[in-house]
Amino acid sequence: MSHSLRKATLAASLIIVLCYAGMAQNATTQNKKGAAVTAHATGTFEVKMEPQSEDKGEGATLGRTSLSKQFHGSLEGTSKGEMLSAMSAVKGSAGYVAIERFTGTLDGRSGTFALQHSGSMNRGVPQLSITVVPDSGTGQLTGLAGRMTIDVTGGKHSYVFDYTVDVQPR
Repeated sequence: MSHSLRKATLAASLIIVLCYAGMAQNATTQNKKGAAVTAHATGTFEVKMEPQSEDKGEGATLGRTSLSKQFHGSLEGTSKGEMLSAMSAVKGSAGYVAIERFTGTLDGRSGTFALQHSGSMNRGVPQLSITVVPDSGTGQLTGLAGRMTIDVTGGKHSYVFDYTVDVQPR
């Protein structure tokens, strides 16, 4: 892997870690405000990031990275996804978008669904949103809707997934 591609991968990883860390605190605040939550799923996951390309240009360096995750806990399964990132010349300012498709079970219900990520960092201040793509659920996850938050502590990834799903027989 080239030095510039490694640098872009490191920058993308930093964006994700900072966004996840900042959003974990916000998720707790949102739940205290009385957001209706039908179910609350938690667990851990491992992520592998494989840089695909980098385009250095004026104002921002653009990168594309393939993602592969293994989930444990309430979510048991794998996901595959793609991330696009932009890193500015200003330290701590960047952004990313990603789409991933999960395959496995959620609290014992089997199927697939897609997650949409949108994250930015404004001079070190993170903002992150991860939501289920509407109508992307299949099998026993048809009708799934929800929001996910992620925390990275000590290099370990964990998630909290607040969701609703149409009641279906198992």
